[in-house]
Amino acid sequence: MARLQVENFRVFGAAAQSEGERDTSLDLSFTAGTNVLVGENDSGKTAIIDAIRLCLQTAATDYYRVSQDDFHLGKDGRAETFTIVCGFTALSTDEQAVFLELLTHDSDGTAWLFVTFRAQRMDSVRNRVSVTTRTGADGNGPTLDGAARELLRATYLRPLRDAEAELRSGRGSRLSQILAGYPAMKDQGIDDYDPEGETPPATLVGILRRAEHDIRGNGAVSAVSQDINSAYLQRFAIGEDVLRAKISVATDATLARALERLELNLFAESDEWTRRGLGYNNALFMAAELLLLGKSELAPLLLIEEPEAHLHPQLQARIMDLIRDKAQVPQDGGTAPVQVILTTHSPNLASSTPVECLTLVARGRTFPLRRGTTHLTDEDYAFLTRFLDVTKANMFFARGLAMVEGDAEAIFLPALAEALGMPFHEHGISVVNVGHVGLFRYSRVFQRSGEQIPVPIACIRDRDLVPAGTSEKMRGSLKCWAEMKDEEIAAHVANLAIDDSGPVKTFVSNWWTLEYDLAATSWTMARLMHRAVKLASVAERSWPDAAKTKQVIERADKVVDRWLRQRVPLEQAALTIYRPLKLNNASKSITAQFAAQLLLSTPVTRGDVPPYLLNAFKHLCGEVAP
Repeated sequence: MARLQVENFRVFGAAAQSEGERDTSLDLSFTAGTNVLVGENDSGKTAIIDAIRLCLQTAATDYYRVSQDDFHLGKDGRAETFTIVCGFTALSTDEQAVFLELLTHDSDGTAWLFVTFRAQRMDSVRNRVSVTTRTGADGNGPTLDGAARELLRATYLRPLRDAEAELRSGRGSRLSQILAGYPAMKDQGIDDYDPEGETPPATLVGILRRAEHDIRGNGAVSAVSQDINSAYLQRFAIGEDVLRAKISVATDATLARALERLELNLFAESDEWTRRGLGYNNALFMAAELLLLGKSELAPLLLIEEPEAHLHPQLQARIMDLIRDKAQVPQDGGTAPVQVILTTHSPNLASSTPVECLTLVARGRTFPLRRGTTHLTDEDYAFLTRFLDVTKANMFFARGLAMVEGDAEAIFLPALAEALGMPFHEHGISVVNVGHVGLFRYSRVFQRSGEQIPVPIACIRDRDLVPAGTSEKMRGSLKCWAEMKDEEIAAHVANLAIDDSGPVKTFVSNWWTLEYDLAATSWTMARLMHRAVKLASVAERSWPDAAKTKQVIERADKVVDRWLRQRVPLEQAALTIYRPLKLNNASKSITAQFAAQLLLSTPVTRGDVPPYLLNAFKHLCGEVAP
């Protein structure tokens, strides 16, 4: 499937009718291999999967009934109709032959197969809905007949599936459907049992017929049958109506009944059955579905919601590798790879998937991340394939994103935002530590031409200009702002934010680096940071207990009180506070941990924190930043 268009279905609204009107419908293209939909809850991922299910239907026995809730609810009320269009192109010669009368050719001669599902509300009280499925570019082509529909059916794995139940035996079991579609089963429906012959049957139906014959001939079974007939049923006879009973295995020996008696289980190395957990049974179920799809004659489509269900992180990665492998290379006996469209909330799956295979779904809008749709360069894609890990993949599920350059920011900034009444967790904001060299390689994921991703991104950076009076040892190769002209400083800051566009905005520290700026903004933060640095210095030798912590804090406060009495400039105090961190006599990340703890007992106001951090928080939380 190459394209999905949806209008007025659930979160997706109507197409624009005039210039300037916002288009809230869906027009999403897919790649031939693996397509992974990522995003927060209620963003539209499941609506995309369900739209495909409605239009194409699925191979399983589950039935999707259209309800009033499926019609988009907008500012003008609930829509009266909705439309779903699935478009197929790059069809093979065999596929074009199968759907010949249903094809549409565009201006350059490319063959398309369009399937259009329309639903219209008939009676909202009784929940009556009229539905039609037709072909053609405008949905007015021939009706999709039974044979063509069967070939287009998708395989669907629902979220929170009961894999163990799906693989059990029983009438209409999913395993029997999977096995019935396997090419090797084609001849197993032949009855090759000959009661008079000596050659044992080789087909499943023949084996079942022989089992029935042998069971009926069993002495115990025959005795029971004879006893029922002679001792009971003969006494029910009226006239010549004599009732007789016969015990058998099944009333019909067919391939369907034979397959419904089979089940798929996991066994230990000793070949003994043992009950396994939900995760391994889930993996077994997906393996069975992929087995069938890999043998399909036409390009198969697999829809999976939350494949990570019940799987630990390492198994998630293995499952994703398997899915991607089957989506790239046909199995033996198959003519085309499996096209996979899946949804996930798992950073593990997102991080193990190439960025170009991801589509970010946010607030009813879709944003494919494949090459050519973002500001990412080829080098960026290669970099992210190598360094996009689980913690960084969290960015695909956030409502706002703070990108920082170190562990200290990642630890301390959420605590500071909480203390200021702007808690990140309430606004769906994630903090991602991308290090010093990759900040814009990650932010470019959210930058694109045209419609922008509605996720505010704050890149928080150090200015790295030292104040006057900084020792040569602390200064290193950094420039001093006191020795620079205003236009030089402005150019330096602008260069740090040179890649800003769309939802991405860079916030550069006001003077030097996080810890120095915190201490240089107010005496409240200077006291807090001095305490934290001293505690981190002690922790270099041994972690301070409660008594030691109290002692260190009291000593640190005496120093700050002395500075206040002596009217030491705040900038000079900040330089003294920052010195142990700059000279590696104390850990920045440990200092951040202590500072975050101290915030719990230190009242701070917005005026106590560096302006660049406050503006970053406002940007992330939807407040207007100056």
